Amino acid sequence: MLRKLLPPFLLFSLSACSSMVSERFADNLGNAILTQSDPEIAAASMPTFLVMMDSLVLGDPHNPAILSASADLNGAYATRFVSDTARARQLTDKALRQARIAVCEVVDAICRAESTGLEAFREALNQVHKDDIGLLYSYGTAWAGWIQTHRNDWNGLAQVPKVEAVMIRVTELDENYEWGRAHLYLEVINSQLPPALGGQPERGRAHFEKAIEISQGRDLIAKVEYARHYARLVFDQQLHDRLLEEVVVAQPAVAKLNLSNALAKQQARELLDTSKEYFEE
Repeated sequence: MLRKLLPPFLLFSLSACSSMVSERFADNLGNAILTQSDPEIAAASMPTFLVMMDSLVLGDPHNPAILSASADLNGAYATRFVSDTARARQLTDKALRQARIAVCEVVDAICRAESTGLEAFREALNQVHKDDIGLLYSYGTAWAGWIQTHRNDWNGLAQVPKVEAVMIRVTELDENYEWGRAHLYLEVINSQLPPALGGQPERGRAHFEKAIEISQGRDLIAKVEYARHYARLVFDQQLHDRLLEEVVVAQPAVAKLNLSNALAKQQARELLDTSKEYFEE
C-alpha cells in the first residue's frame, strides 16, 4: 500500500538505496571470509554464507556487483574446500555463470565473443575499462576455477587461452589489482609444461616474481605456486625449499589475505614434507 502512495522518483531512490545496501552486504560477506585466519572456521561458515548470497542474487538478479561477489565466494569454496569432484564442478559452474552475467551486464560483447576465435574475444575484452576491472577479474578467476575442476575435460583445457587473455587485460588495466594476482594466474598458465613440450616456464617465472614484487611478499600463495609450478617443473629443489620455508615463517599483517595466507602456509608445509621424495625421483 505504501509503495502505491509514493511518487515514482522516491520509489526509484528507495530501490537504488536498497540495491546499494545489498551490494555492501554482499561485499561484507566476502570480506568476512577473506579476513578469517582459521581455515576450518572459514570452511564451516561458507555454506551458510553461500545461501545468504543466493538470497541477495534472488532479490537483484542482474546486479553485477552482487553476482560478482557471489561468483567469488562460490568459486573460492569449490577450489579451496570441496574435495568431491561433482560438487566442485557444480559450484564452479554456478560461479562462472554468475561472473559471466555480471561482466556482460557491462560489456555484452564479451558474451557474444566467448564462442568465437581468440582475436575477436580479445577485441571484446578491450571494451572493458578500469572502472570495471573487478568484474573482469572475477570473471577470469571463475573461469580458471571452472577449468581447474574440469581439468580432465579437453573442452575445458581448450579454453585456457581465453582465460589468459582475460588476465592479460586485467594487467593492462591495473597490474597491481588484488596484489597482482592476475600475474599469479598468468604464471601458472605458463608453467604447465616443460620447454621440451612447448611450455614457457621462464615466462611463468617472470610473472611469479612480478606478483611477489607487487604484494611485497605479503601474498604468500604467490611463493607457494612459484614453488609448486615452476621450481618443481624445472627441478630446482633449492629454489623450491627456500620459497616454502619463507612462507612457513612469514607473518604478513594484511587482513584480507588472512585466509589465503593461512592456506598457503598449510600447502607450504605439505610441499616441504614431500620435497625430498619428489626431487630424488
